[in-house]
Amino acid sequence: MLAEGATPVVMASRALAAAADGPADYRAAYGKLLSGLEQPVLLHWLGEQFDPALTGYWGHSDVDNAATELAALCAEYSDVVAGVKVSVLDAETERRFRRALPDGVACYTGDDFNYPELIAGDEQGHSEALLGIFDPIAPVAGAALARLDEGDTAGFTELLEPTVPLSRRIFAAPTQHYKVGVVFLAYLAGHQRHFRMIGGLESARSIVHLSEVLRLADRAGLLPDPEHAVARMRPLLAAAGVDQ
Repeated sequence: MLAEGATPVVMASRALAAAADGPADYRAAYGKLLSGLEQPVLLHWLGEQFDPALTGYWGHSDVDNAATELAALCAEYSDVVAGVKVSVLDAETERRFRRALPDGVACYTGDDFNYPELIAGDEQGHSEALLGIFDPIAPVAGAALARLDEGDTAGFTELLEPTVPLSRRIFAAPTQHYKVGVVFLAYLAGHQRHFRMIGGLESARSIVHLSEVLRLADRAGLLPDPEHAVARMRPLLAAAGVDQ
């Protein structure tokens, strides 16, 4: 993939989170890696909402202190850090962080709660789009980004805002189970023949949660064939003992 021009993503490690005693350990580990690179990479700041084992990453339990630590690392290695994906589900933290980044280091939003405003940006900058929710909402997201490319921020917001309630539901706590919603919508849309996940993970969300996801997806106009989606939902309801 490197030969094709792909940019590697360096993601948070549970092993480092378990072994590190403080910020110095993160600086040492990332510094050793980044100082040996010959091409740019993206860093991924994955918050504890997505993986509780990463609590205190960057050596700080306070998210603002963690952001300051990471911004300093990016400044020190700005020649090889092309950008950072921020997945902490806090719009204000992300805005402050991206403003602290050095020139040439982009901020990619992983905030599945507040993405329209973060991508649209403000007078001090914007976040690039790199989101899990863009999988199930791909048609709408593509159309919205095309509007933004044309300078139509209002049109971008008009298309994307109706998808936010769905995204907030899919990524609701415990957020690490968001993939259940993504696979569920793929099943409803006819992209796969079954609603099964490795290790039975599909059971991590309740039938009430899945029903709400279906309702919100329909409201956002994301079901290619609503009747087909309802037909696929009925066996799941029956298995849960819900009368139809």
